[in-house]
Amino acid sequence: MLKRIITLLCVAVFYFLSFYSNAQIVRNDSLSKWKKEFKTGLNLNQSSFTSNWKGGGINALGFVVFLNYRANYKGEHNSWDNEIDMQYGSINNQGVGMRKTLDRIFLDTKYGHALNKKWDLALSANFLSQFAPGYKYLKSKANTDSLVALSDFFAPAFITAALGFEYHPVDYFKLRLSPMAPRVTIVNNVSQFINVDNPTPYGLSPDRMARVQWLAFQMLAEFDKDIAKNVNLKWRYVMFADYQNLSLDQLYHRLDLNLTAKLGRFVNVNLGAILLYDHSQDNNVQFSQALSFGMIYTFQNFVEKKK
Repeated sequence: MLKRIITLLCVAVFYFLSFYSNAQIVRNDSLSKWKKEFKTGLNLNQSSFTSNWKGGGINALGFVVFLNYRANYKGEHNSWDNEIDMQYGSINNQGVGMRKTLDRIFLDTKYGHALNKKWDLALSANFLSQFAPGYKYLKSKANTDSLVALSDFFAPAFITAALGFEYHPVDYFKLRLSPMAPRVTIVNNVSQFINVDNPTPYGLSPDRMARVQWLAFQMLAEFDKDIAKNVNLKWRYVMFADYQNLSLDQLYHRLDLNLTAKLGRFVNVNLGAILLYDHSQDNNVQFSQALSFGMIYTFQNFVEKKK
């Protein structure tokens, strides 16, 4: 227990010293048509108890690391927006071991040609997957964990190309409507996820590694705004519909929400949630939520406009 506390304090002090002096760097480059922003951070949570602690509880040490990079070009008539978003979190509970709490790889690129001030013709592509295996933990009669494999790196991975229009009435909101949006679903080694309750994981049979939905529609909406001083709300909603199976219960919905509050110059509190409905994974809505406290570093070559 003492070793864990010392390790946690050392990591916290290291990040405190490195982030305190330059938690946010802004180097304004007004001549460039590129707006670049890089964010990375570490959030920690920890609890420990002596063996005679009567209130109950278990020792735990958890972390979340994240990286976000944006590079957006804006010309007179053309634009090119790019984003890399990566997150990973885990927690080690005494007697249980290390378990994943957050896992995400998201890449997005979009070319836009202006039709007017609020509408663009848009061509985009994005990729969504995860870093590490995901499991369902079941207790056996011997009170030991039995692992059921649910997901892994490139299992699944979603690659979507889209052609349509983007509506951007204000700087902090945009809406993409893509009537042509073919999507490829990749599941590496699909046989490891097959069981009685799920004979076709992510819509794939055992002899297939990928599924292509050629005729499809995608809607993507994004909101990113400071809703109060030092409080930022960011959400992304994606809806995907296969024209060949067009019904309400066959639609794909995903909502990623993050609320971040800056406490001083270098410390932040983050509340994140994901709401997901995908009939190829589960017939019910999936939900995850995480609250974390930590430090963030930001570098950008532009001065943020007041929203």
